[in-house]
Amino acid sequence: MSDDLTGTTEIRLCCLLWARPGQEAGLAAYEDTVLALVAEHGGEVLQRAASDGADGHPHEVQLYRFGSSGDLDGYLADPRRTALAAERDRVVERTELFPVQVR
Repeated sequence: MSDDLTGTTEIRLCCLLWARPGQEAGLAAYEDTVLALVAEHGGEVLQRAASDGADGHPHEVQLYRFGSSGDLDGYLADPRRTALAAERDRVVERTELFPVQVR
């Protein structure tokens, strides 16, 4: 995280996602939809990687940054995103989200 000249703090996050059994494609499709909204909220998807989920590993790993906590809050509250809550619950079994420093 770093301060810019306006005093806002950039946020960098890692998100680990596990699909419900048999919903790997559904998880990817849901993420395609909601991650398309990130840029509209001052964010950027830095990296997105998929795995087969073997041995309990996540099915998807994402790294992204937001210009400020307000930008992140705006993304999380976006009505297009929140309208998909039932779809998310249907395809996503577990999520871990935590701040990181990208080196």
